[in-house]
Amino acid sequence: MRLEDDTFCAVIPDCQGVIGFGDSMAECIDNLQSTLESWVLLKLKTGQILPQVGGVNLNQEPVYEYDYSL
Repeated sequence: MRLEDDTFCAVIPDCQGVIGFGDSMAECIDNLQSTLESWVLLKLKTGQILPQVGGVNLNQEPVYEYDYSL
């Protein structure tokens, strides 16, 4: 969204506290992405549950596929 001072602001509603600001939309998105990356790393480091976003559950244990043909 555009703010009164002609800067931009964006949030990710499912990720409480993730917000980005910038003088342009591109700068705002870059800042939002950086904030999201830091937020996810902090959640993982402290053992907190990540929210499901767009139907994607990032809390599931990874499933590894092995190539036995080697």
